[in-house]
Amino acid sequence: MDERAWGRDRVTELTAVLTAVSLALVFGAALQLIPVGALPQPEPVLDAIPHVNVALSLAAIGTILAGWRSIRRGDVGTHRRLMIASFLLFAAFLLLYLYRVAVEGPTSFDGPALVRNYVYVPILVVHVLLAVVCVPFVFYALLLGSTRSVPEIYETTHARVGQIAASLWLVSFSMGIVIYALLYLLY
Repeated sequence: MDERAWGRDRVTELTAVLTAVSLALVFGAALQLIPVGALPQPEPVLDAIPHVNVALSLAAIGTILAGWRSIRRGDVGTHRRLMIASFLLFAAFLLLYLYRVAVEGPTSFDGPALVRNYVYVPILVVHVLLAVVCVPFVFYALLLGSTRSVPEIYETTHARVGQIAASLWLVSFSMGIVIYALLYLLY
């Protein structure tokens, strides 16, 4: 059976399954419901993850913007490679984030209560909401793009869904960098 043809007919269903699994992992890790006793927990690695993740976020912002620019120029091949790179950067970020938060729990904000309540928490809430909303759009655009030939893609909602996904992704990654700065640079 041709996986591409099989996936082509099930983009919506695959998006739903991948979204549900991804979000279950995220919330399971954040709520520390995932058993982590067998995982290695070297402190230097755990301490390095936020810094690696901010670098991954910056790289993802760069590949998303470059991918957007390349498709506007009509360079589909470069666009495809950059968006796959964006997804891989996001996947690496997410795996590292899930590992750290499953082991240590969410990072607490040590700054002043005023900054916590009126800056950090609102940014964090919007960041999390955008990240959650973004997931199905990213999977849907990725699945449409990977299961169709280039001429066929133009007959789908890939461009519109991709614009939504990229916009949400960019804002979420950017807000994540602000959160990083608040947690690790300012306070």
